[in-house]
Amino acid sequence: MNFYDFKAKKMNGEEVKMDAYKGKVILVVNTASKCGFTPQFEGLEALYKTYQEDGLEILGFPCNQFGKQDPGTNEEVEQFCKLNYGVSFTMFEKVDVNGDNAHPMFKFLAHEAKGILSNKIKWNFTKFLVDQEGNVVARYAPTYKPEKLDEAIKDLLKKS
Repeated sequence: MNFYDFKAKKMNGEEVKMDAYKGKVILVVNTASKCGFTPQFEGLEALYKTYQEDGLEILGFPCNQFGKQDPGTNEEVEQFCKLNYGVSFTMFEKVDVNGDNAHPMFKFLAHEAKGILSNKIKWNFTKFLVDQEGNVVARYAPTYKPEKLDEAIKDLLKKS
């Protein structure tokens, strides 16, 4: 089993199979629009603009599990991201990332790239880096700024 075995719904309700991203370097992020880390959207968008043509995809998954920091509808979340941060990378419908109702893809990601002390995702803006073959290569804590991912992304892109 790898990343390509999953699917999720984009903000417009369109179901996307993750194998649509085969051959790309993927950064999966659980996001929130009312979080202290929300300004990371700016850094994520900068990474996307810099490396999109080289094969980077950023996939944002809003989550309301941590401090109820993304209470809006999918439409409100999408508008917020576009208006406030110019987000042009793909945003998916809101998901749970922990617990019984966790999206299967996040269960997989958390299992493949364990966190410190547990597999559980601890907060918004946890980031998972996936290589061109669908292997989870790294997990980054919410405090890890997107700008610091530059080298890891460049290294993976060189392998394609």
